[in-house]
Amino acid sequence: MKKALIIFFIIFISLFMVSVVAQADQLDDVTKELEDVKKTFNEINSANQTNEATLNNLNKQLTSIKGKINTLEREIAKKQEEVDEGEKILTYQKKLLDERARTYYKNAGKNTFSFMALLLSDNLSVSLQNFFYQKTLVDEDRKSIIKIVMYIKNIEDKKISLESETKRLAVLKEDVDKQSQFLSGEVEKTKAVLGELQSKIAQLTSRQQDLIAQRQAALNIPRAAGTSMGGCVDDREKDPGFSPRFAFFTFGVPNRVGLNQYGAYGRSKAGQNVEDILRAYYDNYELKKDYDQNITINVEGKQSLNIEDYLKHLGEMPEAWGNDGGFEALKAQAVAARSYALAYTNNGAGSICGTDHCQVFLDNEKGGKWNEAVEATRGWVMVQGGNPIKAWFSSTHGGIVFSTGEIGWSGTSWTKHASDTRESAGNIADLRDSDKAYDKASPWFYCDWGSRSEYNKTAWLTSGEAADMANIIMLARRDSSTAENLYQVDKPNPAGKETWDHEKVKSELRNRGGTPFNSISEVSISADVGGGRTTGITFSGDAGSQSFDGSEFKNFFNLRAPANIQIVGPLFNVEKR
Repeated sequence: MKKALIIFFIIFISLFMVSVVAQADQLDDVTKELEDVKKTFNEINSANQTNEATLNNLNKQLTSIKGKINTLEREIAKKQEEVDEGEKILTYQKKLLDERARTYYKNAGKNTFSFMALLLSDNLSVSLQNFFYQKTLVDEDRKSIIKIVMYIKNIEDKKISLESETKRLAVLKEDVDKQSQFLSGEVEKTKAVLGELQSKIAQLTSRQQDLIAQRQAALNIPRAAGTSMGGCVDDREKDPGFSPRFAFFTFGVPNRVGLNQYGAYGRSKAGQNVEDILRAYYDNYELKKDYDQNITINVEGKQSLNIEDYLKHLGEMPEAWGNDGGFEALKAQAVAARSYALAYTNNGAGSICGTDHCQVFLDNEKGGKWNEAVEATRGWVMVQGGNPIKAWFSSTHGGIVFSTGEIGWSGTSWTKHASDTRESAGNIADLRDSDKAYDKASPWFYCDWGSRSEYNKTAWLTSGEAADMANIIMLARRDSSTAENLYQVDKPNPAGKETWDHEKVKSELRNRGGTPFNSISEVSISADVGGGRTTGITFSGDAGSQSFDGSEFKNFFNLRAPANIQIVGPLFNVEKR
């Protein structure tokens, strides 16, 4: 029994010693890792540069260190339990040591006596047996004493090591907490600096906003599916006469709020009824089916008509859809248009324009399936709190529905953000190439807007022009005062200043310590398809790689792009040929 107990103690001590060495090594490793982090902090601080990406990486390292500290705390707690248990056994071991010591001296004396008896004995065989028996007892006692002393010594060493590690860990935790607080402050400062810089760069002046609005107005972007406007042309298979070439394609048209006309058409063909379609595009409303049908609508510069007769003059949707599975879409449009007109005019108290800025008004009734849709929904109005909602709509949303607050209008509770797809589109290519989007049939679903006659009436840009787009943003980031010199080079400068051409931009960028691109080999984008926005864009070329925020790039592009080439929405893609 005693031998088994001794073996157990030997194994226990061996495992414990390995644990002590391993934990000490880990503590040294964590301490070194923290010193490395602090060194990086000092380097950042001494250089007076706060890079958010670097700080975020350091934050991850500190989080990792904290995790390791937690592990060490658990290991130290476990070692404390082992010490406590060892101290309980220690009392018994000391008592056992006393007994073994007495037995040792007693047996040692007997062994001496046995040796003398061996020399004087007449019976050598018996004397030898007694001698070796006593010697074995003495050896056993000696070994037991050594093992017990080793155990007691290891327990004492373990207590000393534990006290040292506990103190070191306390200092390490305090140091990590200080570094975490410092890091948190530096990250906030970095975000504030970057946010201020981003605001300076991305914020458009009133003049710039007006300029972009004018350029986009010249594109004749179709607001209604029933328009005869040609709109954009998909240039992917058109050759402008140069390569490599880059073009920027937008999903949908402004403003992507409320009813998506082509989306409603797709939903109707998929078997959804008028109420299903309305629920897909509006929130928090009641569909009242007996609204006053005697209200008069005054159309500016046209005529005044009863609300139901007024609707029959609208040219918002192709009447032919009613014969091609789209009758429920016509009905949904009738309800939306009725609600919009009543809300816009405050139930007939005011007037409404007859253009696509309000609702397209035709001199004659549209007739056919459209008139049938108006009659089928006679008196149907979407209301909230008893009042008609301003039920906005547009021709093509590009697979995403936005709320009014998301496009810079005042927030409204009846508009919403939603994916206008049959199933989730995982990425840009999925949205572009599949039939998941309900409005995929729209000729304006995926377009590059604008063109240049000298390049086969396309919106393709050369590698040098793509490089210039990256260069102007890098320049504006280094010196925001240069923004007024960075308008499109083929039109007069709207600020009355000198417009810098591609070479001048490169020269000014070099003067400010930047490295400009001469040519671009690749352009890639990152996008939040569910959110309906391109989040970032990266240019790669002879100057390496540069990445920009998606909105930042779109704003600069729309001010710099030649002719009338534009990106007309928040979700866009780049194509290369």
